[in-house]
Amino acid sequence: MGLLDGKVAIVTGASSGIGRSIAQRFAEEGASLVLVARRLDLLEQLAAELENAATCVVTVAGDVTDPETHEKAVAASRSFGGLDIAINNAGLVGAVRPLADLSLEEWSEVIAVNLTAAFLGAKAQIPAMLAKGGGSLVFTGSFVGVSAGLPGMGGYASAKAGLLGLVKSIAADYSAQGIRANALLPGGTATEMAGDEAQQNWAAGLHAMKRIAEPIEIANAALFLASDLASFVTGSALWADGGNSAVRV
Repeated sequence: MGLLDGKVAIVTGASSGIGRSIAQRFAEEGASLVLVARRLDLLEQLAAELENAATCVVTVAGDVTDPETHEKAVAASRSFGGLDIAINNAGLVGAVRPLADLSLEEWSEVIAVNLTAAFLGAKAQIPAMLAKGGGSLVFTGSFVGVSAGLPGMGGYASAKAGLLGLVKSIAADYSAQGIRANALLPGGTATEMAGDEAQQNWAAGLHAMKRIAEPIEIANAALFLASDLASFVTGSALWADGGNSAVRV
């Protein structure tokens, strides 16, 4: 028996990195999946891999800043019996430069992808979960903007910090109706967003463990929050950051 047997999960940003690992890990635990990302070719590759492992998968190619993308994902979940879990994981670092040098367009883009898209996801997902008597929403945040600021990342930090307010608000509004909402706060992780080897080595030095995470390590933390193992956990933030938030070394 898997931890997610009989559950239906939406995963955004599923085509690569943390989102891809979450999809793979959830499939191992028995979930049926709705995979969302812009890159259809990568989504289809992942779907084929998971279907070969006997997982039920639907793909939705779309932009998470478009409400229709989330509406399509929720509609797709109904083909499996309705929505239980939503991993709102899609993200964008955006332009990296001092805050006063950001254009309004650059600021708006990073807020839209990292924070407004999370709101749009929740807005579509919560009614579907209420129809099933509850569910779990997980939002991928970051240590950036929560435990520390990094030079040139003001827009990203602001958006990721905003997710903590979002999960607390969802918890206040819907916990009594069986819906849980939590933020997952990774440290540096070996994905496309981590940059080249030199950048990854620099990031490793920020962590007490002196390394960055593998995507599967973040996926395991997401699994905990999504599953019934976290049945009394809501409105919170789970650090999966190799000690980055706990120490200064």
